[in-house]
Amino acid sequence: MDNSADLQDIVDELARLLGASATLEDRSFRLLAYGAQHGDIDTVRQESILRRRATPEVRDYFERYGIVRAGHPVRIPADADLKVLARVCWPLRHQDVTYGYLWLLDSGSLTDDLLRRAEPLVGRAAAALAQEARSRRDAGRGLRALLSADPEERAGASLEVPGPVAAIAVRESDNRVAALWTLPRGVLARPGSPVALLAPAHLAGEVARTVQAAYGTAAGVGAVRRDPGEAWQSWREARQALRIAEHFPRFAPVARWEDLGAHRLLARLGQADLAELAAETAALDGELAHTVETYLDLGGNAQKTAAELGIHRQTLYYRLGKAERLLGRDLGEGDDRLAVHLGLKAARLV
Repeated sequence: MDNSADLQDIVDELARLLGASATLEDRSFRLLAYGAQHGDIDTVRQESILRRRATPEVRDYFERYGIVRAGHPVRIPADADLKVLARVCWPLRHQDVTYGYLWLLDSGSLTDDLLRRAEPLVGRAAAALAQEARSRRDAGRGLRALLSADPEERAGASLEVPGPVAAIAVRESDNRVAALWTLPRGVLARPGSPVALLAPAHLAGEVARTVQAAYGTAAGVGAVRRDPGEAWQSWREARQALRIAEHFPRFAPVARWEDLGAHRLLARLGQADLAELAAETAALDGELAHTVETYLDLGGNAQKTAAELGIHRQTLYYRLGKAERLLGRDLGEGDDRLAVHLGLKAARLV
């Protein structure tokens, strides 16, 4: 459900009633509506309107005033050094949950009596945002069918999602919780293992980083699909990319499917195939495996490998020779190098 028109009407009415420049943002500081601007406005207000959301620095600055948990309007003083004008932040709370913020630039005319006259309108805005949050949670539950690999289950999906879209898989954390309902509009989310998200293509990277950071784990992003009916393929890729992000630090914490190169082939393999490849290098201990993998990752450049490992080049040659004897492979021969390299990568995924 989209309450954009209702929210815009409320903001316009508030701006007229209070005679103040007003904007309305969601919990992630993304601009939802703004009224006619009265008098001077500062850089923060200009950037919010132009970019459609506040920067992380601006968000941190205002949250220091306790707006996240406040149940009443919060007066924030001007700051000449930061070129911030005085303003009132009114948390939009419904049933003790903050769903967004109303921002009013204050030239000194916003008395407590005047603000009290605006309470019914602020309550309407909070209720509208709460209703949208509930609607999004319901839609999130419908993601299971939309992302299913079963054609019959997908055919029964009731969601209508505009494209292009990309799916995102994020590993949950045992001790951290992400507020999925605060994500930007147009993003569908479903808790699970892993968490499933479907986002407009232009927001996929931002959403993946936001949710991954909230959990402190890893995330995978599938390729963009212009037809939302193919979102299930992006979801499969997102889960495979997540697997790569969890086992290969160079791709962590957020792995994008299109950036994985040959690792995409490994991610598609089942455990039996991976185990068969990994058996190729089972004779190597941890130190030798790491040495050979680094050597092959660097294209067989001994100088770079020795520097990366912090060892003398003669030590490197000794280790490589020992690995060749244990494996019965010649690392100077292309096919042997390929078999060993794939085996070492597969061993991480087994």
